[in-house]
This record gives sequence, structure tokens and C-alpha cells, in this order.
Amino acid sequence: MIIITGCAGFIASRVCTMLLDAGEEVLGIDNMNDAYDPLLKKWRLEQLIDRPQFKFLEADISNPEIIDLKLSSAPTALLNLAARAGVRQSVTDPWVYYQTNCIGTLNMLELCKKLSIPKFVLSSTSSLYGAHKTSPFSESLSTDNPLSPYAASKKAAESLCFSYHHLYGIDVTVLRYFTVYGPAGRPDMSIFRFARWITEGEYLHVTGDGSQERDFTYVDDIAKGTILATKSLGYEIINLGSDHPISINQAIAKLEDFIGAKASIIFEPTHPADIFATWADITKAKALLGWEPSTSIEIGIEKVAEWYKAQRSWASQIELGE
Repeated sequence: MIIITGCAGFIASRVCTMLLDAGEEVLGIDNMNDAYDPLLKKWRLEQLIDRPQFKFLEADISNPEIIDLKLSSAPTALLNLAARAGVRQSVTDPWVYYQTNCIGTLNMLELCKKLSIPKFVLSSTSSLYGAHKTSPFSESLSTDNPLSPYAASKKAAESLCFSYHHLYGIDVTVLRYFTVYGPAGRPDMSIFRFARWITEGEYLHVTGDGSQERDFTYVDDIAKGTILATKSLGYEIINLGSDHPISINQAIAKLEDFIGAKASIIFEPTHPADIFATWADITKAKALLGWEPSTSIEIGIEKVAEWYKAQRSWASQIELGE
């Protein structure tokens, strides 16, 4: 059995699906919070809940009572994919980010210690690389100057992981994800918003002039890399990204092509917590996991456009947040 926290989340729900397809038993944990519109989380959970190998526990990993979890069989791994994500929102409410990303991670590490779970995987973020000018970003770059409370909370979580590896011998892999997108993605992320705004003929808002670049990485590629990271590695930090960044303006143009409509763009001031460009060095992922992405940005964006069209009756009503 494998425990996956944040199972109704964007990435974790795909990891659950792939593990279930491979015949694994999965215990999914999620508190179904309203960090973004719960409609999306409910939809994702509905795709999992009736599968016989899937068990669901509605619980908050930041609650210390989670450490007393009783299980009928010993888990082989715990994938801590639950997180408060988002750079700008963390500036507004940093406390909730630390509660989930730091205390939640601490509780899950304690659970591994208590239940003798041998493998722990943490979802981390490319936001840790901050304002580095060196690109692509390798795992050896300093992450000592996070630009947002979100990045700082993930830095703290990574540090906890190393402490528990050192003290208790837990095998830990930290994965730094780069701008994940795909069907049923988070509504506060650009690709979901852009697809919605273009399809519905609404104004499309871009922070900055659109020349900033992101290493957009398709969710299924990320999910496959996350599953590969359950192998025994000791303690490792590994980037998962596409290694092919494109500008925000290029992403918009590709969505316009697949949707068949032009965007009415409003450019807005940049945010001080934003990073201008991200680009993953995935040499380590190739060497240690045998992983590299297989979904081009064109195929990925087409899948997003198709999903939104198919789910438009309710997806068009999702609250996008700030």
C-alpha cells in the first residue's frame, strides 16, 4: 500500500490513477479545503472514489492527530503531495502555507518514523531557485534566498526531510516541480485561466509583458516521475521539468490556435514575488530515475483545450481566485 496526501489535488490525483492502473493499493488523504474552488477537487476525487484498490481518508495532515493513524497493512511509501501552492497567495496569507507545507510535512515524517514506512517523497517547487540568473537550474544551485513565503515554506520542508533521513534512516526523495499544467489543473495557474478566458471570450490578464518564460511540464509526465521516485535513493533532490521553456505569450498563441479564437489581453504590473524565468536541468532525473518528459507543449495544451471544452458546462463556473 502507498499513502498519497493531497489525493484530490491536481498532481496527486494523476499519481493515484497511475498507481491504481498498475495494480497498487492506495490510501488517499485530503482535507478538501477551499484553497481554490472545491469543484475541481470533487471532480478529481470522483474519478478515484469507486475504484476497489482506493481508500479515501478526509483529514488534514497539519493536525497532529494524523500521526495516530491506524492501518491494516504496512505502507511501502508515503508520497506527501499535499501542499498550499502559489507564490502570490502566500504573500497574502503566509501562515496557512507554513501550517500545511511545514507542519504537515513534519507530521508525515513522524508518521513514517512511527509506522516504519521506508520511503518518503516530498513535492517541492522550482520557486526555490528564486532570482538565479544561471540557467538551466540545477539542483546544486543555492536556494537560500526564497522570494516568497511559499518558496520559504518548501525550503523548510526540504530541510526537515534531510533531518529525518539523517536521524532515522528514512529514504527521502524531494522533487522540485516546474510549472505543471494539464487537464483539470489548478484554476489559479496560467494555462487553465488562459484556456477559460479565450474560450469564453473574456479579457485575458497577464502579469508583466508576457516575455517571461516558464518550463511548462505536462502533469502526466510529472506523475510518472513522481512514481519513479519511490525507488530507494538515500536522500536526493531532483528536478522534474520539461527542459524546454517558452514565454507566456507563446503559450497564449498556442492556446489561441487550438481553441480557434484570439485572446483580448490586458497586461498588468509584475509582482515582486514572481520569477522572470524558470528552466529545469533534468540531468539528474535522467540518471537516477530514468525519467524524461514525453509530452510536447503542443500536445499538452491541446489536451487542456479539449478537456475544458468537454467539461465546459461546469468548468466555466469555477472561481479563478485572485
